[in-house]
Amino acid sequence: MRNSKVQFIVHAAMIAAIYVVLTYFISAFNLASGAIQVRISEALTILPYFTPAAIPGLFVGCLLANLLTGAAIYDVIFGSLATLLGAVGTYLLRKHKFLCTLAPVVSNIIIIPLVLRYGYGLTMEYGGRDWSIPFYMLTVGAGEIICCCVLGTILLNALAKVRNAIFKKED
Repeated sequence: MRNSKVQFIVHAAMIAAIYVVLTYFISAFNLASGAIQVRISEALTILPYFTPAAIPGLFVGCLLANLLTGAAIYDVIFGSLATLLGAVGTYLLRKHKFLCTLAPVVSNIIIIPLVLRYGYGLTMEYGGRDWSIPFYMLTVGAGEIICCCVLGTILLNALAKVRNAIFKKED
């Protein structure tokens, strides 16, 4: 029993660390946050397909990455919650290989445009109307589809081949 708990913590910590490193790397190219974001670390949101330890790992990783890259407090809180909800959704949809990649996309499409508009005050006005939320839903959604659905599916298929070696439970 003790080995399973230690293994759970180690898996969660490793996932958090990898998420932070990937986010920090991509932030050097200004793609980790903002109106147009392709946060490659979001590909890791498929990991709850393999292990529930990924859920706290992704949440902590996102929280730390947001803090380390200088995100606003609203982004630290709500961006991390979006990743947490996406990870939980992936876990709940783990019986459906393609559908599980959509949970993080949906959570981020709903939450992050609100953070960009109201947390950062980014506006997109055209014709006297504020199009910020629909515009950011489109841009954030496109980035999430690239990261979660495309890169995430590639990662999922690659890890499925070595699933038992990496995610094997020790008792």
